[in-house]
Amino acid sequence: MSESSSSVDAAFVPTFGERIDEIATQRPGDPALVFAPVAGGDTIVTWSQLVTRSNQIAHMLAEREVDARSTIVVGAWNRPEHVLVTISAWKLGALVLPLRAALPARERNEILSLAKPAIVYTDWDETTYPTLTDVDLERSGDYSTESIPIYPRHPGKAIASGGSTGRSKIIVDRTWHPCTPLSGSRGTGSRAGQTQLLAAPLYHNSPFLATYSGLANEHTLVVMEKFDAAHAVDLIERYKVNYAYFPPVIMRRIAMLPNIHERDFSSIEAIQSSAAPCPDWLKRFWIDLIGAEKVYEVYGSTEGIGATIIRGDEWLDHPGSVGRPVRCEMKILDETGHELQDGEVGEVFMRPIDGRAPSFEYIGAPDARSTPDGFKSISDLGWIDKDGFLYISDRRVDLIVTGGANVYPAEVEAALSDHPGLADVAVIGVPDEEWGRRVHAVVQSADVAMPPSALELDAHCRERLASYKAPKTYEFVDELPRNEAGKIRRSALVAERESGWIAGMVLAKETR
Repeated sequence: MSESSSSVDAAFVPTFGERIDEIATQRPGDPALVFAPVAGGDTIVTWSQLVTRSNQIAHMLAEREVDARSTIVVGAWNRPEHVLVTISAWKLGALVLPLRAALPARERNEILSLAKPAIVYTDWDETTYPTLTDVDLERSGDYSTESIPIYPRHPGKAIASGGSTGRSKIIVDRTWHPCTPLSGSRGTGSRAGQTQLLAAPLYHNSPFLATYSGLANEHTLVVMEKFDAAHAVDLIERYKVNYAYFPPVIMRRIAMLPNIHERDFSSIEAIQSSAAPCPDWLKRFWIDLIGAEKVYEVYGSTEGIGATIIRGDEWLDHPGSVGRPVRCEMKILDETGHELQDGEVGEVFMRPIDGRAPSFEYIGAPDARSTPDGFKSISDLGWIDKDGFLYISDRRVDLIVTGGANVYPAEVEAALSDHPGLADVAVIGVPDEEWGRRVHAVVQSADVAMPPSALELDAHCRERLASYKAPKTYEFVDELPRNEAGKIRRSALVAERESGWIAGMVLAKETR
């Protein structure tokens, strides 16, 4: 078993609201947030404004009976109000659930029915739940700027995910605290007072954590409204960015820019990568670009069961590893629950250090697999070397990690199965240089003489699923392989397609 040697700081940890108030007192006119649209016209929110506006919105929410029993859904694009509403909800002890603003109605309603929110702040056209609109936020300027009398100790967060059964689930952590050591981006080259670039959508877990642990660490956050590689580099140079969270898909798009080695990255002290495997060539590219000691990779899960961290210089000595455990214990078990030796592949189990129980819970799904002594798994397979470094063999059974986002095949298969032109369907992940894994659909037509086109299937999926979940390629076959129990032999499909080109593959037109 591998164990972290890090100790937990026993010093008093302020609440998130207290920490923001403290920083605003010391640096009232300094920028806390810079929101940067691709079209230009950056919006700056000072620390004083961050506190004042979040207090006013909190008083408005309190008037609507929002409290520690409430869930607030934030379904907006990256913009100042996203952060202000989140902080306001936390000041009242509410649970915050960020959602993709462009979710199709069916998936959105499924998640909302699980969450049962008291208030939804949204860019959607309509919802059956009580809403907080931009007009309401303008009116909140009439409310008190005084702090809410009692800040809750732990702000709660919830992240929505497509379930392995094809249905949505919500992963809830009511004890996550952005002010604690190693929360979010801490332990990966983050220090107090940095300027941090956030290039990914705030509804994803990692950038969500980076936002609020960054604020608690006195960061000035430069938040991109929408990612654009050239714009991201411009912002790094303009604001002298020190720290950034870049999933591999963003790292690759920046690496592909012309003359990238001529750009100024001298201000960068660290970048953190996570959410998907980082190809060796891409890791080496960034090590060459900014230095090995500035490139960090984090392996973990939304559930917060545990995490590993590896720095670039460590990675060069252990290529392919995702690091050693940080503030957690880790062991590799076989199918019978016995612990495996170094170098043997098995299921990765983790638990917080000192045997504390993980604090997450699922809504809409059964609990994670666990051992009698409190270790939990989310079915990733991996192995540990003699130095205690973890290597991931498979990013969960069947799960597709594409561009840093999780896609469950059953969810996509359920959407495709609704199409009358299909008799059978299987969805798998295949290697992709840009996305890490590409969502690929293997389909059997109901009428071989008149099969649906890939574009028709693509449009069908995008009406029912978020765009990143829609297959990027389609393959038409006479029959799908199934075992005696009638289950699709998914591993065989993946192995065949990883071994070489498969005839019949059709690229779906991207509509993003």
